[in-house]
Amino acid sequence: MPITREQVDYVAHLARLELADEEKERFSAQLDAILQYVEKLSELDTGDVEPLIHIAERSNVFRRDDTGQSLSPEDTLSNAPQSTEGYFKVPRIIE
Repeated sequence: MPITREQVDYVAHLARLELADEEKERFSAQLDAILQYVEKLSELDTGDVEPLIHIAERSNVFRRDDTGQSLSPEDTLSNAPQSTEGYFKVPRIIE
């Protein structure tokens, strides 16, 4: 079933896009080609294929969330170019 121009108009409306007539024709053809390819993929026999969450077999790649010693406010501010009343002092950017 080919993608119609009305369907392209509808998707463009949902995406808040203004498309020229030439773009609508081109996108209609491109979307139709994409859907035909996906339809072709659905013809493959995947009965013996296990469902995957991800193609790379990785379990947990995150580091352990260990608590440690925190810096004191004085140590934290010791390298700051400017500080005031226990806070970093930065240039004003909003008037």
